Amino acid sequence: MASSPRGVPVIAAVCCVMLFGVVLAGEAQAPKVSTQFGAQRLDFVLGSNRAFIIEPTKPAADGLRPWLWYAPTFIGGHPDPSHAWMFEQLLARGFAICGIEVGESFGSPRGRAAYSALYEHVTRAHGLAPKACLLPQSRGGLMLYNWAVEHPEGVQCIGGIYTVCDLSSYPGLARACGAYGMKEAELRGRLKEHNPVDRLEPLARAKVPILHIHGDSDKVVPLEANAGELVRRYRALGGPAELIVVKGKGHQVCDEFFKCQRLVDFFLRHGDGRE
Repeated sequence: MASSPRGVPVIAAVCCVMLFGVVLAGEAQAPKVSTQFGAQRLDFVLGSNRAFIIEPTKPAADGLRPWLWYAPTFIGGHPDPSHAWMFEQLLARGFAICGIEVGESFGSPRGRAAYSALYEHVTRAHGLAPKACLLPQSRGGLMLYNWAVEHPEGVQCIGGIYTVCDLSSYPGLARACGAYGMKEAELRGRLKEHNPVDRLEPLARAKVPILHIHGDSDKVVPLEANAGELVRRYRALGGPAELIVVKGKGHQVCDEFFKCQRLVDFFLRHGDGRE
């Protein structure tokens, strides 16, 4: 029996929907699989940005899906072997570890949009917890803090390593302005719209716990202008914040920063959402 012409548009529409679904699913279902920190790592692309998820080596208790959001990623090969001691502990306690490449965005709105895309993807497609534990290292602070202050409901806690908290301190407005599509003078005039230390109120109001570890000899990202100032302002706003000052250390890879049990315990304590 001949098919009805009326069915052709319907069939075509269904086929288009199915094909569209395959294309969308393919982005999430065909990642590059590798191993990092003794765990399965999935690399994929969101929009034009490379991203990854490192799956936990053991499931968390009670079916929880906590996760650590690390920044910056891919720049300099991060995360790298210096993170192994910390990350392996978290992976063994059920944490996934995620990140997305945004280049030298310095916390710009374009970079924040990519961060939102990652958040939506890993919470919806991978079932990760609705609140992430953030680990901003160095310039990653500009990226993660500027996203976090606009999405406090998606943040469980923030634990940083020599974190950049002030655009004028690093990289400086002359260098950062291009990422914001502005001239230096314009960015200076609008700095409070984009500078982490000036935007903390939503996080403080939500009582998001913060822990920073920073060396007192850091010449690249000076302690007082960054973690010191952020913690001071955060406490003044009523937010819970701790600062670990490492004597005699600068902007470097060393055990005092990357084998800090207090930082690991901070993530473990807050990651299950019970505190």
